[in-house]
Amino acid sequence: MEEDLFQLRQLPVVKFRRTGESSRSDEDGISGEHEVQIEGVRTELEPVELEDGAAVPKEFANPTDDTFMVEDAVEAIGFGKFQWKLSVITGLAWANAMEMMILSILAPQLHCEWRLPSWQVALLTSVVFVGMMSSSTLWGNLSDQYGRKTGLKISVLWTLYYGILSGFAPVYSWILVLRGLVGFGIGGVPQSVTLYAEFLPMKARAKCILLIEVFWAFGTVFEVLLAVLVMPTLGWRWLLILSALPLLLFAGLCFWLPESARYDVLSGNQEKALATLKRIATENGAPMPLGKLVISRQEDRGKMQDLFTPHFRWTTLLLWFIWFSNAFSYYGLVLLTTEFFQAGDVCSISSRRQEVKAKCSLTCEYLTEEDYTDLLWTTLSEFPGVLVTLWIIDRIGRKKTMALSFLVFSFCSLLLFLCVGRNVLTVLLFIARAFISGGFQAAYVYTPEVYPTATRALGLGTCSGMARVGALITPFIAQVMLESSVYLTLVVYSGCCLLAALASCFLPIETKGRGLQESSHKEWGQEMVGRGSHSP
Repeated sequence: MEEDLFQLRQLPVVKFRRTGESSRSDEDGISGEHEVQIEGVRTELEPVELEDGAAVPKEFANPTDDTFMVEDAVEAIGFGKFQWKLSVITGLAWANAMEMMILSILAPQLHCEWRLPSWQVALLTSVVFVGMMSSSTLWGNLSDQYGRKTGLKISVLWTLYYGILSGFAPVYSWILVLRGLVGFGIGGVPQSVTLYAEFLPMKARAKCILLIEVFWAFGTVFEVLLAVLVMPTLGWRWLLILSALPLLLFAGLCFWLPESARYDVLSGNQEKALATLKRIATENGAPMPLGKLVISRQEDRGKMQDLFTPHFRWTTLLLWFIWFSNAFSYYGLVLLTTEFFQAGDVCSISSRRQEVKAKCSLTCEYLTEEDYTDLLWTTLSEFPGVLVTLWIIDRIGRKKTMALSFLVFSFCSLLLFLCVGRNVLTVLLFIARAFISGGFQAAYVYTPEVYPTATRALGLGTCSGMARVGALITPFIAQVMLESSVYLTLVVYSGCCLLAALASCFLPIETKGRGLQESSHKEWGQEMVGRGSHSP
């Protein structure tokens, strides 16, 4: 203790500047600077007041620190006005859920209007996921090489352009190609999570990423409400055009988006990163940490082999299966919901299919008002799914949250074996969708946290690509296999989620309470493990 007191007395004068720089001086008489001379010992360390009254956080006011990392700055500045604006703008990109939800509404409409066989209806859904699958890794690599903002802007504008063009498709082949190009653009929208996560302090990261998922839920609900209003009067073409509205708003506001400071540091652009951090500090009304920003330049960013180093090999493989199962089950449930509601209950599906086959091939059924109402109720389950995940993810951790979500979905799928009525069917579908969407959200929290900045966008992109493989396959299970056996279909979904629950438990890294790693050349967690919460 006496040795610590002696070291404190020997500390030199520290000059604090509002610009975020610090320097040491052995001279005592420099005018115009705010000096703090540590001459004695105090039982409680107090913040240093700056000219404008802003206080430097205690953990960042250590006079011996003359350098800081982006993580230090993000933790020091905290969550504020800047992050609220960023939440809304990136959330608009995330509302592309409308482009996905429209698949379950468009399929029966075109089946009736263009007299399409079931395999062509399934192909119309699958081609969107083919586009997403083929582009997800490409967008991730582009975001790691040229910046998160660049990749996100191009993908959103691409989706907007081809989404509007889809409304003018004259024949089946045209809409098939155009929806595939829409899917190609949607594959890059998950990079909004990468950009968003890199501006969030550690304690707020999980909650904020989950709350931005509310925009996905809003998108699905808004799409159903829009369909109720538009389909009976204007038709499916106007529904496709109006579904691009959130992306149109994003395109108008994206000029405000800054590039990720973490990406700028890794690409060696120190001045730009520092300017971004000062901008955030100004908008939040918080001071910058003292010292000089540390640069950790890394040229080989976005390399696929970095996902398979000894530290990340098992994590990557298990995450790929988890993302596959999430999308396979989530979109399968969305498609099954329409089929179940049109049949009335699970046990009536097989007999209904046989009756339809016996009828004239021109006979078909449009979605009724009751179908839209029940579809809206199951879509509203996205909101309690967010709330449940929000409540448990920081209590039991990311891995257990994903495992629990898969288990509940699997259990609800097995309960559908019973010949339940329409009301019980709606409740089971509501619970299943709430938990599978919660598991999807937990994966979106975990994946950006587990990969370093150098490969974060690529890691998220490849996982998203594997999810699209699951989404590509699921129409042939939920729409084609269902014609043969409803029970076999339910067994496939339930079994897949049971395996995914095991995969979640076997993930080698739990990211709860951890900082984001910057360089892939260092071991996981080496740079930041609770760095922002240490005691002074």
